[in-house]
Amino acid sequence: MSTDTDTATSSAAAPGADDTALGEPATPPRGPVTSASYSITVRLTADGDPASIGRIATAVGSAGGAVTAIDVVDSRSDGLTVDVTCSAADAAHSAEMVDALRAVQGVSVRKVSDRTFLLHLGGKLEVAPKVPLKTRDDLSMAYTPGVARVCLALADNPEDVRRLTIKGNTVAVVTDGSAVLGLGDIGPGAAMPVMEGKAVLFKRFADIDAWPICLATQDVDEIVRTVELLAPGFGGINLEDIAAPRCFEIERRLRERLDIPVFHDDQHGTAIVALAALRNALRVVGKRLEDVRIVVAGGGAAGTAIVHLMLEAGARHVLVWDREGILSPDDERLTPAKLDLAGRTNPGCVRGELPDALDGADVFIGVSAGNVLAVEDLTRMAEQAVVFPMANPTPEVDPVRARQHAAVVASGRSDLPNQINNVLAFPGVFRGLLDARAREISDGMLLAAAEAIAAVVKDDQLNANYIIPSVFDPAVTQAVAAAVADQARAEPGATATVSDDDGVTS
Repeated sequence: MSTDTDTATSSAAAPGADDTALGEPATPPRGPVTSASYSITVRLTADGDPASIGRIATAVGSAGGAVTAIDVVDSRSDGLTVDVTCSAADAAHSAEMVDALRAVQGVSVRKVSDRTFLLHLGGKLEVAPKVPLKTRDDLSMAYTPGVARVCLALADNPEDVRRLTIKGNTVAVVTDGSAVLGLGDIGPGAAMPVMEGKAVLFKRFADIDAWPICLATQDVDEIVRTVELLAPGFGGINLEDIAAPRCFEIERRLRERLDIPVFHDDQHGTAIVALAALRNALRVVGKRLEDVRIVVAGGGAAGTAIVHLMLEAGARHVLVWDREGILSPDDERLTPAKLDLAGRTNPGCVRGELPDALDGADVFIGVSAGNVLAVEDLTRMAEQAVVFPMANPTPEVDPVRARQHAAVVASGRSDLPNQINNVLAFPGVFRGLLDARAREISDGMLLAAAEAIAAVVKDDQLNANYIIPSVFDPAVTQAVAAAVADQARAEPGATATVSDDDGVTS
């Protein structure tokens, strides 16, 4: 799951920078506000009437769009060529704005470019050298013959590979394309923009070199073996957008076989940030994690991980709802993974639907599907309720209307307060793991990360509209990295042993 800035739009292939497609095969319900992710630049010509520019801006506004820039490309005595940049709520809305511009008297639309597609042209990553190659001396040290000395030293001291190669700062972002964002099973090629985006976030927020590995298989054995073969070149594995329950088996087997940390962001990243937000939300309403009744909608990868981490943190009263209803250990319809989840959360074998689970509940956390809950159902919750509808692209219940019935509301949306976003967790988690040369990742490290994120929000900052820090707060990655690294070093056998020397001689 990416609750997240780490998002990408699904669309028909863009024909090029000069004429980019606006249509999408499946457009979600229009959002309440415009967004840069649906921004376009329209090149048009306008006649010499001085009022033309005003009519252009008015046309965009009348169509519900927002003009962010009007740039003059060419000026002549008989008129102007201008680029109008504006944002929309969705792809269909973009097309409506273009139609409105075409209807303006004295204006001719020449081309339309989708700025999101323009940003993705050629991909979002590149490889750049960290050392100069300007002289023969440079070449002889970076490559042959000098590189042979380093290779021989590493053959004698394999533990130094992390220190003398990119392995010490490199993460593989691995997917099979089976559960990409809210788009479903779209395949490895279509998943590439998301994995590239993930790698960009690693670099931007934690200075980690990450690379997208999109596999053309959904066979568990093949995925595990492929990652196992690739692992020597990486210091960590970030599993991404792999459907449940397959993701559980892949993660389990890779953790058993590899001597580097394996982290499934849709599970562990979501769980870390959700727990951090919940801790601060409970501070706002004056309740304790051990005492509150929690309902989780969604028994897949994210829901399972959230429940696990909350139980590890001390939660004692949790019910999980999915398409089968409230998950109960006596329900023979459940998969083994859901049966295990039910056994850990519902020993009393409570049955019912999602509104039934909410009776007297203090907390609702949604990682399921859009609009599965009516706003009115929130009235069944306890006073000072906490509501986190986090499904993307459409939350389980309208977060804006939920504020009528809940004391604290958070979601995955960037246009509302309290965005629960995985980018708060995974860059710092991997920064800490790599810095500590961790061999694995433990529940203790996940809990440390959640505590660190929550602690970034100080007592004098905390309120119902600010329970989680901004993804652009530099203190977040630093705090998470330090907490994870400290916890890794404190756990016996969790980190690798390396030489203390600055150089290795052979």
